[in-house]
Amino acid sequence: MADIETIHTVAELRARVRIWRAAGQRVALVPTMGALHAGHVALMQAAHQHAERIVVSIFVNPTQFAPTEDLARYPRTLDADREKAGLAGVDVAFAPDVAEMYPQGFATTVSLDGPALGLETDFRPTHFAGVATVVAKLFSQVAPDVALFGEKDYQQLAVVTRMARDLDLPVKVIGVPTVREPDGLALSSRNVYLSAEERRIAPVLYRALGVAAQAIRSGAPVAEAVESARDDVRSAGFALDYLDARHAETLAPVAGRGDGPLRLLVAARLGATRLIDNIAVPD
Repeated sequence: MADIETIHTVAELRARVRIWRAAGQRVALVPTMGALHAGHVALMQAAHQHAERIVVSIFVNPTQFAPTEDLARYPRTLDADREKAGLAGVDVAFAPDVAEMYPQGFATTVSLDGPALGLETDFRPTHFAGVATVVAKLFSQVAPDVALFGEKDYQQLAVVTRMARDLDLPVKVIGVPTVREPDGLALSSRNVYLSAEERRIAPVLYRALGVAAQAIRSGAPVAEAVESARDDVRSAGFALDYLDARHAETLAPVAGRGDGPLRLLVAARLGATRLIDNIAVPD
């Protein structure tokens, strides 16, 4: 196994970071829930451009799962995750247990507005409160100079960026482009749940977004292009949660191409697996 230090407590983590700080080294954080894949590795590799020391957190955060979601099924592969992180040049894997992150009597959550409204929140009302709370804790625990998040979870990236700005947290949030399979499917830890037939169908999400983005760029009305993409996704066998065009920075609803830079975002279920994706609308 690649040599990587694994820390399980906040006290140990802060002691290690203090040593780095005393040496004048910058620190990067890559927050994950484990089940690491090439998309996570891309985040770790990007982190080397911004800091001398890298922490990867590996914590399946229960507060961002609704009671009906797949917390118990979510893959937990710590040894394999440590191997991948070590090969990517990560210095420390922070792998706390639930009691370390949420000790008895824990009673605080982050309240959100702005980019947290709509889209995912319409279907998972408590999700981003759980995400923002655990990320705020990680920012406090690691005190990183930079934190890297994948653009695949684009609304999450927008929420975390807004939270750090609004709360004056001294960390720069950096988005890293989505890593895809050769057929366009965005890498996700949940892709392992897809059957062979579902895996064949899954790239329809990305293709539908791409067709809609190019149509909008060519002058088609936004609403028309979006509705056509919805039809394509449903026709392929997905149960669609949403497929919308939003302002790329605020995630506010848009009426047309002139409302600012646009992002197309989608969430849909294929069998028992929920997939999300997004792309920018080219200028």
